[in-house]
Amino acid sequence: MKPHLTAKQKKLLDYLAEEIRQTGTAPSLRTAAADLSVSHAAVAQTLKTLEDKGYIRREGRYSRTVHLLDNTADTEAAARQKQIPIVGQITAGLPIYAQQEWDGSLIVDDSLYPGENLFALRVQGQSMKNAGILDRDIAICRPRQYAHNKEIVVALIRGEEATVKRFFLHPGFIELRPENPDFRPQTYEFDDILIQGKVIGIVRPADAMEAE
Repeated sequence: MKPHLTAKQKKLLDYLAEEIRQTGTAPSLRTAAADLSVSHAAVAQTLKTLEDKGYIRREGRYSRTVHLLDNTADTEAAARQKQIPIVGQITAGLPIYAQQEWDGSLIVDDSLYPGENLFALRVQGQSMKNAGILDRDIAICRPRQYAHNKEIVVALIRGEEATVKRFFLHPGFIELRPENPDFRPQTYEFDDILIQGKVIGIVRPADAMEAE
């Protein structure tokens, strides 16, 4: 049996469970402190206590990822959770350099996002807003090196720049089309484009948990 929780500890644990259930990821320390009307330090200390008591697990001292360890009534839902990496940033607008470092992790329901080696990317800009992809959204992607017409994909341009756009294959070129009339479609030679994945979902979470 796990150690008893104080009222404050249970309040934070219940809050984390609800946020992860609704958004797929834990909030930042700053957000949690504001929502619970406590100090940043109090949230950090309570997180450590919850980890020491076996109610949560963090991926190393400096990880942003929090796992709930069978501490809610919904154990079936907890069993379906899986972690996917957030890989740098992706720009929906003017492409930016394709960063390779991880930028935290996201917890998703495996029944909603099945498959192996999924990855996520943060979106910047409004060029895909008419497809429901907004600035600062997190795009969940299935890795693929091909695309079908009209699919929304992650494309690497000339080996350096990455973007999220709708894909169209033409007889002599590839078109990457935005979903915003303020942005113009761009065309590329076949050798200029490497498909990295297909966008299969969008999450609008609070900031990922920042561990001490």
